[in-house]
Amino acid sequence: MPFTDLIDKVLSASCAVQITKEWSQGRAGYGGLIAALVYQAMEKRILDGRPVRNLQISFIGPVSFEEPLEIETDILREGKSVSQIFGRGVQNGQTQITIVGSFGHSRDSQLLIEHDKKIFPENPEELLVMPYVEGKFPAFTKFFDLRYVTAFPFAGSSDTSLRGFVKFKSPQDKMGIAQLIGLVDAWPPTPLPMLDKPAPASSLSWTIEFMQPQPALGVDDYCQYESETTHASNGYGNTRAMIRNMNGELLAISSQTVTIFA
Repeated sequence: MPFTDLIDKVLSASCAVQITKEWSQGRAGYGGLIAALVYQAMEKRILDGRPVRNLQISFIGPVSFEEPLEIETDILREGKSVSQIFGRGVQNGQTQITIVGSFGHSRDSQLLIEHDKKIFPENPEELLVMPYVEGKFPAFTKFFDLRYVTAFPFAGSSDTSLRGFVKFKSPQDKMGIAQLIGLVDAWPPTPLPMLDKPAPASSLSWTIEFMQPQPALGVDDYCQYESETTHASNGYGNTRAMIRNMNGELLAISSQTVTIFA
């Protein structure tokens, strides 16, 4: 089932979603999709249009394909401008993902500090698309058009950064925050190109901040993705990424702690 169709199942009042193996990430469901589903259920609790500012995501256990993911939400606090909402995904009585989200109205302020626009010089159409090889790459990657500027995973690169372009291979009916979450998490952990052979890796925690109001992102547009490994040791890595549209406008800032079994 296409990404947005799964998201729309949550919008249509269902809080139990079946994840199929086409969206697998190894033995578990694709984390970007799982996070987007829980986010969408959380966003449904907002009745006055206050936009999401920040999500703090913890991946606690693997989401399997044997039973639906039950999504639960709770409003922790609803102030005049800011709401704090808790969401979690549960299977067989076990919490597999939790998200704490901050949703807030804009306010008048004397401060205006905007991130400089940055447009990559490369043309994504002239770059090699990351190939999908069944059995060697996670199944979910076949849904994404990933164009690497820097080295592919497991290339033995000395570069601590990862840079490229991404979009859905099939245009979505709409492009919102849930779809953006999916695009951001489509990239592998930033340290993987530095390894010289395949090794398991996964996100442990993820904080993603959204610029509001959100700059435009079309349903068939690439995103520019630029990530840096800020630290890696003892089987863990810390990364920070900037996600921009093709006009160079900042859409989101993503920080992750990843586990690396190498």
